[in-house]
Amino acid sequence: MFKLTGTVKVLNSTVQVSEKFSKREFVVTDTSSMYPQDISFQATQDKCAMLDGIQPNDQVEVSFNIRGREWTSPQGEVKYFNSLEAWRIEKVGAGVPQGMPQGGPSAMNLDPISATPSTAVNVESADDDLPF
Repeated sequence: MFKLTGTVKVLNSTVQVSEKFSKREFVVTDTSSMYPQDISFQATQDKCAMLDGIQPNDQVEVSFNIRGREWTSPQGEVKYFNSLEAWRIEKVGAGVPQGMPQGGPSAMNLDPISATPSTAVNVESADDDLPF
């Protein structure tokens, strides 16, 4: 299980692929790194309806699984495909700044001022019972 927080960029209609299979594709822009990424997801079967309350530009958290499959062409060439299968999508609360994960800043703090020499631990002088 994976999670991604971002802004809905594209929201397609549900497509009936076959009598027993339907899917709905959508794109979420992830701005958590220096270069924004447009990530394509799909919802299938009854999960298509979970996108009914979502609009483009909504800030969302998508829970998804990675799916992979093998396909052999009529010429015998084998190819592999991946898809991101969304199984839950939730709007992010209004109090969370755009681009900020719902849980707040990550544990890795990139603020160079916060790491002061007084908080550093000298590993050689630390007395502990750990054998490593």
